[in-house]
Amino acid sequence: MPHTARPARNVFEPRNPDWDATVRASFARQKVMTLIGAEIGELKPGRCEIRLPFRDDLTQQNGFFHAGITSTIVDSAGGYAGLTLMTAGSDVLTVEFKLNLLAPADGEFLVAEGQVLKTGRNLVITRGEVYAIKNGRATHCATMQQTLMTMHAKENK
Repeated sequence: MPHTARPARNVFEPRNPDWDATVRASFARQKVMTLIGAEIGELKPGRCEIRLPFRDDLTQQNGFFHAGITSTIVDSAGGYAGLTLMTAGSDVLTVEFKLNLLAPADGEFLVAEGQVLKTGRNLVITRGEVYAIKNGRATHCATMQQTLMTMHAKENK
């Protein structure tokens, strides 16, 4: 008989009581997010959504969002999903990520969703998905797997 049970969705408890304020303050310091016009959407322990409205200067030669822009927002979505679960005084740094581009990022805006898969003392594994929203319809345009490093007792500049 085939196995039909679906795995339970990961539920994590934050280790920093001020995780929401910590993530939002870090996002505000990340000047590239301001430069491209990205904003935090939904934010929960172990999850972060980043939204990016279309702008012509964020496109490649065919008028789609550039892959570099797509990867920038999903990298940050995964990173901030991880930061929601790190201890107070910590910061986050991406160690590596792999991105698969599944369809042209053609839409009025992009939504990047980061979700923690596994958290440890020093490393956090996340996945990210990017959707291009056009005429109310979402097209899954990219998927990412990422490894983050916890920067313990990091002083923010």
